[in-house]
Amino acid sequence: MSKKESTFLNMTIALFVITIVAGISLGFINDITKAPKAKAKLERKVNALKQVLPEFNNNPVEDVLMFKSDKFKDSIEVYAATFNDQPIGTAIIGSSEKGYSGLVKIMVGFNPDESIKNIVVLEQKETPGLGTKMKDEKFIRQFRGKKPSEFNVKPTKDGGDVDAIAGATISTRAFGEATQMAYDVFVETNSSKN
Repeated sequence: MSKKESTFLNMTIALFVITIVAGISLGFINDITKAPKAKAKLERKVNALKQVLPEFNNNPVEDVLMFKSDKFKDSIEVYAATFNDQPIGTAIIGSSEKGYSGLVKIMVGFNPDESIKNIVVLEQKETPGLGTKMKDEKFIRQFRGKKPSEFNVKPTKDGGDVDAIAGATISTRAFGEATQMAYDVFVETNSSKN
């Protein structure tokens, strides 16, 4: 048996075949995992809604309002919660691209009196042990029960009322900006209802 001579044509064909097989495999795997990923994302959103809103008996996910404004480049998700058809709270997704490592995305739950019920961090890529502390109870509790119209959500270093995360002022600023964005949308959507 003679050894096949390696030629440019043989290498090109082999590379082409490998690329086609890899592309088809990745496409197939993506199709298989698309539904489970979407289901997991929906479950995270529903869990976040349960954490930031009082007990509700409607389905806020089905009734989501996509709020569009010239102030924001993307539509903002607004979830209205009711109990026996009485409004009890609103959850709004706020975000900021100004985190230390980029996107910070949070869900802010508001009571009807405009005070913050709770905040859940949905996405962030901040430095572990520093910026990731934005998820900690100690940091988030300073927002609960506060009305952003009376409580400045910026860090104290910037003239606000929020104690910044030690060593993570940039992450704190992004969190505050996302919170303010959610509040601005809350006010705007409530004023359009009246």
